[in-house]
Formats: sequence, C-alpha cells, structure tokens
Amino acid sequence: MWQRQTPRGFVFAVKGSRYITHMLRLRNVRVALANFFASGLFELGDKLGPILWQFPATMKFDPELFDAFFRLLPKTTLKAAELALERDARLDGRECLQVDRSRRLRHAVEVRHESFVTPAFIRLLRKHRVACVVADTPEPWPLYEDVTSDFVYMRLHGSTELYNSRYSTEELARWARCMRAWSEGGQPEDARLVAPGDPPPDCARRDVYCYFDNTDKRHAPDNARQLMDMLGVPALQQAGTPAPVSRPRAS
Repeated sequence: MWQRQTPRGFVFAVKGSRYITHMLRLRNVRVALANFFASGLFELGDKLGPILWQFPATMKFDPELFDAFFRLLPKTTLKAAELALERDARLDGRECLQVDRSRRLRHAVEVRHESFVTPAFIRLLRKHRVACVVADTPEPWPLYEDVTSDFVYMRLHGSTELYNSRYSTEELARWARCMRAWSEGGQPEDARLVAPGDPPPDCARRDVYCYFDNTDKRHAPDNARQLMDMLGVPALQQAGTPAPVSRPRAS
C-alpha cells in the first residue's frame, strides 16, 4: 500500500529490528535477521531505501562482533530474500519472500558510545561500505562526519535539546553546505572527523539522506522545508507524477 501511495522517486528509510540491536546485541542474530527481511520489506520494491541500525548508548565497540554482523548483512534484495528463507515459525503465514528483481541494499549504523570514536571503526565501516550516521545531538553522544560509503545518512535530533530544539538559520546553512559537498563527492573543509588521515571512498556523486527528529510536528517540518529551500530541493509531488532527478535527498 505504501509503495503505491507515495510519489515516484520517494524512498522509505527502514529502521532495523530493535530485537537484533538492543536485545540480542548482535549475538546469534542470523534467524532474527532472516525474520526481519521476511517481514514485508520487499513489498516496498524500488522505494526501499537505506536500512538504519541504531545501537544503545551502553553498547561498546567490539571489532569482531561488528565485523561478523556487517558480513551477515545482505547487500542486495536477492541476497536478503535468500536469507529470509531461514525465517522461523513466528512468521508462518505472514512472510513476504518475493523480490521483483535484485536491487542494492544500503545499510547505515548509528552508535552512541564513545568507544566507537576510533579510526578502527571507521575503517571497518569503509571495508563493508556501511554508512556512519551523522547524528546531531547534544552531548554526550558523539557527532562525527566521516564518509564511509557512497551515500550519507543524517539524523538531526536537535543540537541543544534532544528531540525538541529548533535549528537556527545559521545551523541549517552549515548542514546545507555539508550536504552539497557530500553530494558532489567531496567533504566539507570543516568536517568533524574521527580518522582525518584516511580519505573517504572515492565517489563522483553521493546520495544524501537527511531526516529531522527534533519533534514530530513542531520544529521538524519547518526546519526540513527551510533546508530544502536552501538546497533548491522542490517539495515531493503527488503520487503518479514524475519527481525531479539528480538532486540531494532531504526527507
């Protein structure tokens, strides 16, 4: 239904299962991951966008554990469908296992423990082409802008008050400048980097996904519209009409 009700060019960002990230904490997750991909994601077709894996603030960086998880993550919908065949009985009668064709899957990781502020984590993300989420929050959660894939995933939670503060014009102007640099294959001169000596993956252009999470109905919609105006991104059109192409994605 969502696939049909949204305009052409629209994509859904999907949040990975909390059961995998917060309860199992990445241990023995193969069946849980199969259940996740069998639960209906393929119904979105070409509107299935990046998958966000968000981890609790208490979870520390374990290189072997995260490397194993990244290896398990399917990089295409076809591989995801193969993994989904390993679902367990909890999805009997409710599974979706058919894909229209093989499409690339993108994964992004949002971490909140200071142990991830190490070049080793950045190198691991680049090895697997997983995006490091640029998450703007008040302290103590880390905010870094290392590019680790051919796309950038931003979550703007509020710079002064978590889930509640409004972004100023000056703050949005910097984010707009960052997004232009990322979308053109570069990075901002003032980028906040964990691994400043390691260059980002070479890429002529990047998709940039930006999501406002600084309240649902008050600041987020206005801030999103203001940022889109700064970037020259038109509002999404009605379902069934063509959407503009070759533009940064701000959602």
